[in-house]
Amino acid sequence: MTGAQILIRALEEAGVEVLFGLPGGMILPAYDPLLDSTRLRHILVRHEQDAGHAAAGYATATGRPGVCVATSGPGATNLVTALTDAAMDSVPVVAVTGQVSRGLLGTDAFQEADICGITQGITKHNWLVRDAGDIPRVVAQAFHLATTGRPGPVLVDIPKDVLQERAAYVRPARPDLPGVPATPRPHPRSLDQAAALLRASRRPVLYAGGGIVKADAAPELLRFAELTGVPVVTTLMARGAFPGSHRQHLGMPGMHGTVPAVAALQHADLVLAVGARFDDRVTGDPTTFARHAKIVHADVDAAEIGKNRAVDVPIVGDAKDVLAALTETVRALGGRTPWTTPGEWWERLDRWRAVAPMTYTPPADGSLLPQQVIDRIGALTGPDAVYASGVGQHQMWASHYLPLERPRSFLNSGGLGTMGYALPAAMGAKLALPDTTVWAVDGDGCFQMTCRTLATCAVEGIPVKVAVINNAGLGMVRQLQSLFFGDRHFGVGSATRSIPDFAAMGEAYGGVGLRCDRTEDLDATIRKALEIDDVPVVVDFVVSDEELVWPMIAAGASNDDIRTARSSAPVWGSND
Repeated sequence: MTGAQILIRALEEAGVEVLFGLPGGMILPAYDPLLDSTRLRHILVRHEQDAGHAAAGYATATGRPGVCVATSGPGATNLVTALTDAAMDSVPVVAVTGQVSRGLLGTDAFQEADICGITQGITKHNWLVRDAGDIPRVVAQAFHLATTGRPGPVLVDIPKDVLQERAAYVRPARPDLPGVPATPRPHPRSLDQAAALLRASRRPVLYAGGGIVKADAAPELLRFAELTGVPVVTTLMARGAFPGSHRQHLGMPGMHGTVPAVAALQHADLVLAVGARFDDRVTGDPTTFARHAKIVHADVDAAEIGKNRAVDVPIVGDAKDVLAALTETVRALGGRTPWTTPGEWWERLDRWRAVAPMTYTPPADGSLLPQQVIDRIGALTGPDAVYASGVGQHQMWASHYLPLERPRSFLNSGGLGTMGYALPAAMGAKLALPDTTVWAVDGDGCFQMTCRTLATCAVEGIPVKVAVINNAGLGMVRQLQSLFFGDRHFGVGSATRSIPDFAAMGEAYGGVGLRCDRTEDLDATIRKALEIDDVPVVVDFVVSDEELVWPMIAAGASNDDIRTARSSAPVWGSND
């Protein structure tokens, strides 16, 4: 077999169903046997970054690794943003790139780029394959590593002449990667220590991160929370890991988190962090974050424990194993622990809920608020859909107002904050879940970065729905200029809302374009979009450009300084 034939067979045996790619000279040998494959579907993107985000969307929606393919040089470097995004959010993506022939390596040949060197810091590992016979082993190792322990992206770079040379296909044995340890089981002593702290606490909070979703640990989280009565906060990457409507759910913590979620962490005497990494968007000033609390930190990646916050009890292990074992440990101690829940602690939490609920008031003139649009999309579509968000104001409103009741229902770029993520990720999710309604909730700025993905959706018959929350500018940047640069706005908006016409763009790309700028038309427009199930739909929701995201904590400030409006005082006092 040729190396290219070996590659296609190795991908088939790895269980791959979909490849997102864009061909070019160095990867072209692999496209010839791909034409003959009956098990692999190739989705032709219009830019390699879209292939990477689509693979990530596929992976996030399913838990299975997503695969993207690119040629050498600019094709490979166009994957860098998407791979960095996947690395920050622990998404299993396998990238396969073509490379110049072995004899040209290091000569600055046409379209040569050292993609292994370039991606060394943004992949779990990468391989430059120098022998066609090594392809099955390397591909098997790549898929194993991408999904083992803390998930993440990997890259396999194959020179053109390796794809063309002939070798025998040897089915690889079980991957053996020295230096990649098996996921440890949580240590019983650490579990006992955590349970003891839980039993002694009076103001506990469970801080759930994206590791809950990666480990498919949502059922274990729910069982543990209901057994103990502990309040739960879910990070941006964990939205849906705990039902948003559950009585014990306080919302999202951090810079644009809910007041009860932020207050609970600030006033807690115990924080149980599972699958979270104490990143700066959650902690703000780390010296003042949860200053009164003992910290139990459980994570599959030992390097995360103690990295950003000193820990009292470390637990290294998969979130599913940790929560299951901790539940049994607590149950052995007599089940519900004797703290004051649902007494004094819950009374305080409910008071914060009442003081600062997540609400909005529709304008009397009938114009649209972005919160209102997102709220109605969620209400009319329901919690069984998948929602992919771009980055910025609409991302924060989406995290608060969409009905996020189950894991893998909310896709977004958390760690890297990549504009343009939503549409290709939604495309990947829709391919993975063809019977599920998939919305890309995007801003007008984000949408224009990857709107070319509409062409792929139209040609390939992928009927995603796109809600463009159109405030005619870069809303979050404008908000920061309003609050911290004396309302001096520059480089954040267009001179007119008519460039481009997003509804016309939807039509031009082979889909359906709709437009809505009045409350009275909002529900009817959303319902019309939901009725269209054979082509992509773009809905231009024209909203106010004056709306700011609240609550908010300034970058690097203490979480004690959370504000619910531009002129508001801190929500709680020193004695609250």
